[in-house]
Amino acid sequence: MIDFYLAAEGAPEHNPIVPVWQEIVVGTVAFAVLCFVLMKFVFPMMEKTFAARVDAIEGGIKRAEAAQAEANELLEQYRTQLAEARTEAARIRDEARADAEGIRQDVLAKAREESDRIIAAGNEQLAAQRESIVRELRSEVGTLAVDLASKIVGEALADEARTRGTVERFIADLDTAGRR
Repeated sequence: MIDFYLAAEGAPEHNPIVPVWQEIVVGTVAFAVLCFVLMKFVFPMMEKTFAARVDAIEGGIKRAEAAQAEANELLEQYRTQLAEARTEAARIRDEARADAEGIRQDVLAKAREESDRIIAAGNEQLAAQRESIVRELRSEVGTLAVDLASKIVGEALADEARTRGTVERFIADLDTAGRR
């Protein structure tokens, strides 16, 4: 410690507020080197990073706007297609109803024709059966009338032609009496 006091006694006194000029030079050179390194390497990297971030944000906004525009366009296309599909479905439904009505009318017409044909065939069959029954009845009535007349008269009416003529006349008289 004594050496320290002795060394301090021989040196001029230094003002603590004013720095030593060597420290100012070293500080200035160090500051200049630091500024040079920051300006040459760090600031450009920070500028690139900042620009990249700005581009990313602006690009994201532009992409979002583009995506929104595309989504709106697709939505409009979807609505147009949906309206066209509904129109087409209504047209198909109307055509199907018209076709169904036409088929229904055709089926009804065919059913009427078939029922008319069946009724006509039935009437023809009934008429044929009636004629057949009338013929059978005429022959039976004639035979019965001749048999009864033979029993009443007491002799056989063997003449077939006469019998038939008598029976025909009798039936004709019955027919004319029934029609009056």
